[in-house]
Amino acid sequence: QVHLVESGGGSVQAGGSLRLSCQTTEATSVYCLAWFRAIPGKAHEGVVSFVLGGRPFYADSVKGRFTASRDYTKRILDLEMTNLRPEDSGMYYCGASSTRCTVHSSEGFPYWGQGTRVAVSS
Repeated sequence: QVHLVESGGGSVQAGGSLRLSCQTTEATSVYCLAWFRAIPGKAHEGVVSFVLGGRPFYADSVKGRFTASRDYTKRILDLEMTNLRPEDSGMYYCGASSTRCTVHSSEGFPYWGQGTRVAVSS
């Protein structure tokens, strides 16, 4: 069992920035941590995935605007979001998997946090 706790999020105007954090509570590093988002009217969308010991992989929609960093000592996955757009608004969830790492599907991610809301106004 992997426990995830998200923090951050909030409301900003377009062009603004927010930072999300995902804290895991396990003693050993999780194979894959990822951020997904649920936007009204759209399917669950991957934002970034970060495999253990690797580099972050971003969805095309956020490349150049979002930056993920993984702190193995603190067991945190941070997501710095800049130049936010109204279409970035939604619930952001941190997911964890021991078997796969992808932004293309949330299948294979059995562990999820409670989510944190991001609202970007125009």
